[in-house]
Amino acid sequence: MRRGTVRMEQVRADGFDEFVAARWSALLHVARLLTGGDRQRAEDLVQEALVKLWFAWPKVAEQAPEAYVRTVLVRMAARSARRRWWGERPVEQLPDRADPDDVSSTVAERRRLEAALALLSPKQRVAVVLRYYEDLPEAQVAQALGCPVGTARSHASRGVARLRQILSDAVRPVG
Repeated sequence: MRRGTVRMEQVRADGFDEFVAARWSALLHVARLLTGGDRQRAEDLVQEALVKLWFAWPKVAEQAPEAYVRTVLVRMAARSARRRWWGERPVEQLPDRADPDDVSSTVAERRRLEAALALLSPKQRVAVVLRYYEDLPEAQVAQALGCPVGTARSHASRGVARLRQILSDAVRPVG
């Protein structure tokens, strides 16, 4: 390796490792929400997004690495959502139903929300996650989606309405 190449790698790495260590968990959670709760796909998305960030690090390190990674995540999640089949995931046993008095009710509620998010269209899911989980302004949501603010607002509104419908239907007793 040439001397200049080593220097470039050191400049590129300055701050990158700290950013990844500080933001990994939050990025993974956003990716899980964007993929409808699929942890493996979420991990793959975050890793691919961080590879792209690595190459762009000298340009974005001082400006907005978080926004850059978030935009990459959204675009990659939208692209992967267009795939029709992700394959079956066999399990040895079916999961047990949660006991309502169980202390893990918070975890069950999160899973229920993730499952409901998975039923939204990709653009609605992105708009809801970025607007209400990430608490981004509508203009940034629109920028991440690559659409006008009004369209992003519409995606978020329709997504929230659909979530309410899905979650209320799941609670309603059958019969």
